[in-house]
Amino acid sequence: MAKVSAKRQITLPVEQCIAAHINAGDYVDSFVDRQGVISIVKKQPGAAKGLLKGITTNPQVSEQASLESALDT
Repeated sequence: MAKVSAKRQITLPVEQCIAAHINAGDYVDSFVDRQGVISIVKKQPGAAKGLLKGITTNPQVSEQASLESALDT
């Protein structure tokens, strides 16, 4: 079991890092869903390049509302 430090840092278990291909120096992002579950995702440079090409947006929907609707799924 990991313990949160005074700086709110957590050390990930080696087994989880190996399974997620996370190495020292890698960048990760974290997300919290409505049930309080934290997900950690390794960032991949260029992974989303072109992913949203051609997608139309609705300027009447705020970024916050968009994010919240994505978490509702």
